[in-house]
Amino acid sequence: MTLEQLRIFIAVAEREHMTDAARALNLTQSATSAAIAALEERHDVRLFDRVGRGIALTALGRDFLPEARAVVARAEDAVAFLAASAGLQRGQVRLVASQTVANYWLPPLMQGFHEVYPGIELHLKIMNTHDAGQAITEGAADLGFVEDEVSSPAFTLLPAAEDQLVVVSATPVTDLAAAKWVMRERGSGTRAVLEQALDRVGIVPDVRMELPSNEAVRAAVIAGSGVSALSRLVVKVPLAAGQLVEIDVPIPPRRFYALRPDQRHVSRAAQAFLDYVLK
Repeated sequence: MTLEQLRIFIAVAEREHMTDAARALNLTQSATSAAIAALEERHDVRLFDRVGRGIALTALGRDFLPEARAVVARAEDAVAFLAASAGLQRGQVRLVASQTVANYWLPPLMQGFHEVYPGIELHLKIMNTHDAGQAITEGAADLGFVEDEVSSPAFTLLPAAEDQLVVVSATPVTDLAAAKWVMRERGSGTRAVLEQALDRVGIVPDVRMELPSNEAVRAAVIAGSGVSALSRLVVKVPLAAGQLVEIDVPIPPRRFYALRPDQRHVSRAAQAFLDYVLK
């Protein structure tokens, strides 16, 4: 049974006339008759009674007609779905991003993309930079966005934006070597960049706390637990409110990166989002 046979059956059943159905389908009468005969023979059924030179649906044919219509309609829906996906009218993109990127940089871009492509769903999971790279490698996400360089043969690293880490404390600090530090967990891009910067100036941080999110680190520093470095995006408000003070430490700007899979197909929807972010 083929979709073409079902379409021909529906046309003939609705008209109960082989010639009229053939004309409507732009087929020859012999091709139309052959399709009906093949359908009946393949399933050993009779869908039409031949009455003189005319035809009429059998009881089985009448019962089968709504089934045939449903199958053809579902197939047409599937074709429309693929056409809409190809035209970026619908689809979904699975994103993973590290915390600073996901909480502060990516949401406005997601909103802007949604305004351009309202039919495409964006699903975001937050994890640290190391785990985001692993998710792309394992195929658990379509695109990744992180705040530190990670390398893998499974994806390409694409520069997406620049960010600035700033060292902050609840009160002025003059001796960073003697200070207590509040750090993100290992695997965090923020921690990796901070440790590199401190190493360049010869400081081995005395880590008092290790916390799993930017917001937890920020709250601990505001409470007086120690010194830390966070993205300016994260501490902009408490700096302006006087809850934190900025300490002058030379930390070069860092980059946010997009992770694009190399070993798997990237959907049109995912590529459209990547193009939007990188434009």
